[in-house]
Amino acid sequence: MAGPFERAYKRGVTEKVGPPPSRPRALPPAPFALHGAVITPEEAWSSGYVTVAAGSISAVSKRKPTDVQVVETDGVILPGLIDLHGHPDFNVFAAWEPPKLYANRYRWRASAPYKALVRDPQNTILSTLPPQTQSRYAEVRALAGGVTAIQGSSAASTSTNAEPLVRNVDLWIFGDHKARAMIDLPSSSSRDVPRLKKIVADLGTGDVNAFYLHLCEGVRGDERSAGEFQAFLASGAATPATNVIHGSALLEADLHTLADAGCRLVWSPQSNLRLYGSTTLAGAARAAGMPVALGADWLPSGSTSLLGEMKVARRQLALEGHPISAADLVAMVTSVAAGVAGLSEHLGSVAVGRPADLLVLERHHTDPYESVCLADPSWVELVSIGGDITYARVDWFGQLSGNAASPTIESLLAWGKPMRLDNGFQSSTTSRPRSLSAIRGLLTGAYPTVGPIYA
Repeated sequence: MAGPFERAYKRGVTEKVGPPPSRPRALPPAPFALHGAVITPEEAWSSGYVTVAAGSISAVSKRKPTDVQVVETDGVILPGLIDLHGHPDFNVFAAWEPPKLYANRYRWRASAPYKALVRDPQNTILSTLPPQTQSRYAEVRALAGGVTAIQGSSAASTSTNAEPLVRNVDLWIFGDHKARAMIDLPSSSSRDVPRLKKIVADLGTGDVNAFYLHLCEGVRGDERSAGEFQAFLASGAATPATNVIHGSALLEADLHTLADAGCRLVWSPQSNLRLYGSTTLAGAARAAGMPVALGADWLPSGSTSLLGEMKVARRQLALEGHPISAADLVAMVTSVAAGVAGLSEHLGSVAVGRPADLLVLERHHTDPYESVCLADPSWVELVSIGGDITYARVDWFGQLSGNAASPTIESLLAWGKPMRLDNGFQSSTTSRPRSLSAIRGLLTGAYPTVGPIYA
């Protein structure tokens, strides 16, 4: 029988989940505006104002508003980052040093070091700690890196009855659940074959607009990955709503086949390089017309943040002979990612009427796009989700937060910068959110080498 680890890692989200209880986020008591360089859907402004009211963006202008409080950021204002591939629950683990390179994902998953360093601790955590302990810690790690929406929270440790602090793109989001995810393509004898068939059928009806599937994760030339690709095509799962995760074993001709079918690619180069010594031909995929988004995968083998993953992606595209502009690289974690997720109407753009999912980064370059590409998590100044100031500099948090009295608000030192975190949002009315300190205490009690947030 499958244990807690197998359920957490392998199940994915294959069925529609119902809506969580409704509870509004803690909005600032009055509208406000952020002033700085602004990355708009069309271009980057060196100076602009983004006004937020009632949880949404109410104005984007080069003219200073006169009727609201203005926060002078001197930074870069952009949409919250979207991390489209990960296993956030496992981001509690310390980074793993693979002892060798592997031919495919099934090899390292069966290795003794991996079982000792990841699988067995995960079983301990899942069997001894309260539900959502891992997922909430992972959400705070995401916030600290500027991420406001993530993919991949597991069914074993994420509640379907509570909207998370950080949006989950493949769970209930914006009043519906139209994404599905599977970790592995099921074999012909697997009990998951009916689930895959139902997902494929729903892809053609509009009930599902994004299907995330790990596919062909290994080295090019690997026979198992080549067979998996043929089985994938035979399953009918290659559709315009299909998001292929990894695809590192795919040949250029395979990528053209996927592009012709309308598939999208979610790329995690750092994890591929550490486990296989090579990564996906993402430049060839982009040249073939595939939309390509990024995901930091997980802390054991991936980047420590999505901002870090952007740097790896940029180097790899240049090495492949497909250099990418700073603007296009930023789009891979904002507007392009929103399109891949089927959420372009809500996420990925600083535009009037959108939810105020915003990120402010320190500015260290005259080109706002380039400043984002150079950034690391220590540059994060403010993160807003639906207008809720969830993570910000202490001074700005004091000016803007509408939840100042909550016991789950904590002051933190993020790489020496005084920040404040509001970990209080929980849509369920049946449970009380814990502070980050309490969550950290639970995790380190069960697994003393928890991967740190600020490192």
